[in-house]
Amino acid sequence: MSGIAIDGVSMVFTLSGGGEVHALQDVNLDVREGELVSVLGPSGCGKTTLLNIIAGFLAPTAGEVRLNGNVVRGPGSERGMVFQQGALFEWLTVADNVAFGPNMAGKPRAETRDKVEHLLATVGLADFGKKPVYQLSGGMQQRVALARCLANDPDVILMDEPLGALDALTREKMQGLVLKLWKDTGKTIILITHSVEEALFLGEKLIVMAPRPGRIEKIYDLPFADEGMTKSPRDIKAGSEFVARREEILSMIWEMEEEIMGQATG
Repeated sequence: MSGIAIDGVSMVFTLSGGGEVHALQDVNLDVREGELVSVLGPSGCGKTTLLNIIAGFLAPTAGEVRLNGNVVRGPGSERGMVFQQGALFEWLTVADNVAFGPNMAGKPRAETRDKVEHLLATVGLADFGKKPVYQLSGGMQQRVALARCLANDPDVILMDEPLGALDALTREKMQGLVLKLWKDTGKTIILITHSVEEALFLGEKLIVMAPRPGRIEKIYDLPFADEGMTKSPRDIKAGSEFVARREEILSMIWEMEEEIMGQATG
């Protein structure tokens, strides 16, 4: 089967001083090939843990993740990761950062050069290939991180708060870029965010997770990601349907946070 199947995934961490943390419990989810999924929830609901299990960085305590029918047993080139901080090589140029994966894989130099030029043009950095990455703004560095991920041609792109450190205007521009890359490449994207507005705008499917233990609370199928290809983000986010969904989800997460605070002080 094409896509990602998350089947009965649970994750329990054993603490060094004794005791356990139940990070995830019986998570079940199917992600279609080419789907853009946003994952939202309060702190401690296991969002990043789930992403790391899909990436193969963690092995679940129970259950399994399958990609295109194959059980995920560790990291693989078919899955690319974009972190909140770009995790770029600051001593390399922009172009060399993007070319790093293909070079390590032994791809022909001419092919890699053409791919890098194409990807830098795609993310709006065609004139910055020779610049060292430390000279770039945070938003530009995240564009480099996206291009570097795409250079490896993964089937799935996993994003852990990739826009969280950006200012509001840059963040909205980068949201548009994520949508464009999704449509242009047909990649499957799973994006973790703490922003309800961002999750609504980017998620063709939106997963709301609840904590203690982490589990899926609700799944939404949304039209806004497709609308974002032809309509202004401001117009979409000001629309009545978007606002109603935002308030519904904000209330849901607020209640979860109140419950967490009550447990912490009880």
